Amino acid sequence: MKRSFLGLAMAALLVTSACSNSNESSTATTDTAATDASMSGDTSGAAGAMNTGAMPDSAMGGGAAAADPNGPMAPHSTDAEFMQSAAASDQNEIQLSKLALEKGVTGMAKDHANLMIKDHTKSTSDLKPIAQKKNVTLPADMDAEHKAIAAEMRKLSGKEFETKYMQQMVTDHQKTLNTMVAHQKMTQDADLQGFIGTVTPVVQNHLTMFKQHAAM
Repeated sequence: MKRSFLGLAMAALLVTSACSNSNESSTATTDTAATDASMSGDTSGAAGAMNTGAMPDSAMGGGAAAADPNGPMAPHSTDAEFMQSAAASDQNEIQLSKLALEKGVTGMAKDHANLMIKDHTKSTSDLKPIAQKKNVTLPADMDAEHKAIAAEMRKLSGKEFETKYMQQMVTDHQKTLNTMVAHQKMTQDADLQGFIGTVTPVVQNHLTMFKQHAAM
């Protein structure tokens, strides 16, 4: 009996040792595989992180946010460029608003269009003497982008045209406001500082008005 118990104990000891060696081998194999993957440049782990929303900065352009067309804009590099841009913006609003009247918009849309023509005509009128003083020629028409927009808008009518007009006015005035705020921080010209200070509240009022109308 003693020999039988001793045999069973030895067998149990051998089985336990074998299981322990098997686990250690499995762990070593896993660690080696992970190390090999890391050294070979395996990116499956990074891909898994992106799939869970944990995108690294390098996958997002170095952490830079995507450009927002309605967001803040950099100031123009020169005062001359700013003045030409401001005059073109005036023409964009004037010409598109005249188109709105031609299309027969009514109610608030008609009132807004008339106000755009009035206020943006005054804006250019205020800017002209500053530009002449600095030998800058101002554009007397829309920019190429808005000429294309106007061509597309001519194909619309009724409520569809009015909706597009309102949306375009929101977009244009937001960009104009952003540009003015940015350039006022950059320019050292007292005349332009005064011009921007006068026109910015007008543009802000236009933006607020069109946003409210577009939301109705």
